Amino acid sequence: MPPISSLDLVASDSWRQRSELSSMADLPPDLDSAMSALDQQFWVSTAKLKDIVARFREELKEGLEKEGGNIPMNLSWVLGLSSGREKGRFLAIDLGGTNLRVCLKDGSGHGPNGKHTLTQTKYTLPATLKTSSADHLWTFITDALATFLSDHNLSDKYTTAPSHRLPLGFTFSYPATQHRIDHGILQRWTKGFDIAGVEGEDVTAQFRSHLAAKNLPVDLVCLVNDTVGAMIASAYNDPQTIAGAIFGTGCNAAYMQSLVREPASVPKLELREDEWEALDREGKQTGQETVKMAINCEYGAFDNALRVLPRTEFDDAVDRESPRPGEQAFEKMSAGLYLGEIFRLVLVGLVRRELLFTQNSKSMSKDGGELGKEAEERGLEKLKKPYTIDTGFLSAIEDDESPQFRQTRDLFNKILHLSPSDPEIEFCRRLAELIAVRGARLCACGIAAICLNEGIQQGHVAADGSVANKHPKFKRRWAEALGEILDWGDGNDGPIRLTSAEDGSGVGVAVIAAMTLERAQRGVRIGMGES
Repeated sequence: MPPISSLDLVASDSWRQRSELSSMADLPPDLDSAMSALDQQFWVSTAKLKDIVARFREELKEGLEKEGGNIPMNLSWVLGLSSGREKGRFLAIDLGGTNLRVCLKDGSGHGPNGKHTLTQTKYTLPATLKTSSADHLWTFITDALATFLSDHNLSDKYTTAPSHRLPLGFTFSYPATQHRIDHGILQRWTKGFDIAGVEGEDVTAQFRSHLAAKNLPVDLVCLVNDTVGAMIASAYNDPQTIAGAIFGTGCNAAYMQSLVREPASVPKLELREDEWEALDREGKQTGQETVKMAINCEYGAFDNALRVLPRTEFDDAVDRESPRPGEQAFEKMSAGLYLGEIFRLVLVGLVRRELLFTQNSKSMSKDGGELGKEAEERGLEKLKKPYTIDTGFLSAIEDDESPQFRQTRDLFNKILHLSPSDPEIEFCRRLAELIAVRGARLCACGIAAICLNEGIQQGHVAADGSVANKHPKFKRRWAEALGEILDWGDGNDGPIRLTSAEDGSGVGVAVIAAMTLERAQRGVRIGMGES
């Protein structure tokens, strides 16, 4: 069937969303009633989207005015966009939510005519690392970096002497206050991390200490958020890039903010007279009428006070069982780390009400007691385990066009050891859709707020992350919601569109390292510390 616009998703006489999925079975009355209730809970109307965006705009402005708000609006000290002429050899490391990636960028230029190579290795983060100590974290990272240098015969080509070290850019995808581009104090862990001894500390100082202890021949030049890196890398190939966004394990955005002294565009930015003069010189040297700085929003913590977000009982449960209850409210409703868990919690609740998987559920007590032997034998213990289901599970369900949805059945059998009936398959397909639609619609709110605050009327948002890249319908749903918020009608034909981001955590951070060294050579050392 043809795609259905979000404007048509809700019938005029009902809360029931009009599913994009073809029906394979009728739901029993009790299950149909449960679906109607869930439908109402998870739908975010156009009016609600606009309420959320209005509050979003306020919190974005508050973040530019002072420190300590829900949305920190972190200064990155990345001034301007890439010229495309940066050259040299640079290391890049990327600490994400799942993997550590180490890259080597070699060559000049990063546009269509650029000649560079990118060599990389991924190292899976052990699950235990996410709740360990600072020493364990930096030891793991420096050990991986040492292995990479050795494997690629770089250890003997550089020394620890200041002029003979390999420049390194660090993609650190967590909220950090940066007083310089090579400095960053971790504000709080996100993405399920809770590593002791790092919050409130300068992560670059801790990292440098471990680099020195292993005698590695590298020079940490810059600390960069992945959204900033994605934006900088994407803007060269696509001059219409207006922002970078991450829709993956977490959610975030970055954009270029003009630095105007009077009236102050960034009131919390405190510069000396000679630094403002240096900015004027930088603008003249680089052809910018007004110098811009990349702002890393870190808006996963939007509305922690829950003034406008439409939370459900399942969102409350996700928050309550998370390492940091009361934090990252927006992220927990919209980011990929949590969508599968919300889906699982809904299923568990229905099993306990004996509405789903009834052939397996007799041993799961209604009050949440332990699973009995019969249920264990049939696999319901899998369903009870937190985060057994990830967002890829939901994506696969929505993307399944196999006969009788065989791929979905196989997925339930493989992951959960369950064999759903036709009505249960139908219910799960529609539930996956409800949760994914809500996530995409919420994700449109942050970009809408940035565009409204900055007067941006057209351009491309360079998006990266597993949800943006792998969910089959995310981009269209996001665009439709943005169109509703900004009164365009069909957002897929609107002037602001999602594009696929360039490699921000690899190429992007390496380019920023090169930009930083070139700016230092021009004598514009704002945000670099002492020479």
